[in-house]
Amino acid sequence: MAVDFLGLEAFLSIAERGSFRKAAAHLNLSQTGLSHRIRKFEDALGCRLLARTTRQVTLTPAGLELAGRARGPVEALVAVLSELRAGAGRGEQSVTIGCLPTIAVHHIPRLLVEFARTHPAVTVKVFDHSASEIADGVARGEAEFGITIVSANRWDLDIVPLLTEPFVVACPAAHDFASRPHLSWADLEGRPLVRVAPHTGNRALLDEALGARRDAMDWRYEVQHLATAISMVESGLALAVVPLLAVDAARSPGVVAVPLRDPGVLRRLGVVSRRGVPLSPAAEALLTLLRRHFRARPRDKVASGPAPDA
Repeated sequence: MAVDFLGLEAFLSIAERGSFRKAAAHLNLSQTGLSHRIRKFEDALGCRLLARTTRQVTLTPAGLELAGRARGPVEALVAVLSELRAGAGRGEQSVTIGCLPTIAVHHIPRLLVEFARTHPAVTVKVFDHSASEIADGVARGEAEFGITIVSANRWDLDIVPLLTEPFVVACPAAHDFASRPHLSWADLEGRPLVRVAPHTGNRALLDEALGARRDAMDWRYEVQHLATAISMVESGLALAVVPLLAVDAARSPGVVAVPLRDPGVLRRLGVVSRRGVPLSPAAEALLTLLRRHFRARPRDKVASGPAPDA
């Protein structure tokens, strides 16, 4: 159905102010004009949103639900439109991207230095979120593209592979595992381990690869972010099974990445964008730099590693 933005604006203004008179003044409308908008909006929805008496205006259950769910998206839309208007007035452009924290910490700053040389007037916003948040943000149009874990295909997104990297065992440099050419999951049994929370894409990959075997591991700690897990490893609290890029991002001489086998686990990263929606020239230029950057990385640092067991 077509969205009646004027009706929605009128409803939210009344809901916030609790008064037709105050809402009409805010919107520079007559109270009769405001009443007409609300009546048209309610008729289109097929339900009452406001209960009006001579003394007060209250929200119906449907009105309460709409106000609670619509206010945030509308405010975000208004902010985007304001930014676009301000940018157009200054002749500026902006690019918003989504990115996994492991990419954002170690790679994005260097890319933006190069990007700023050729696009000095373009502002860049980076949402360093989880895999699912990145995909959802791109689908909603909050970011032009995102760098995230490639999982199930989505009808509303185009996905282009970017790189494949192995999960490794992160251990302290002084640990007896640090000099090993590789480790197996059996080697990790009985050792304190730290893992990330269940809602993350990395946790889902590991749980799927291990199956019931994950219950044999001593998951002593659980955190929300890979950077926190690496810090715990560096302190000697536990070992962690993390993507190789997470160790790269930490850049800590006190943490060593050891290849993992039996089973080996890979994660595939890709670029997601909204299907059928072309990127802006500035976003396309930034994406070209990003692809070139990862193609230039040594293959033994990114694309190699043990293949998953059948």
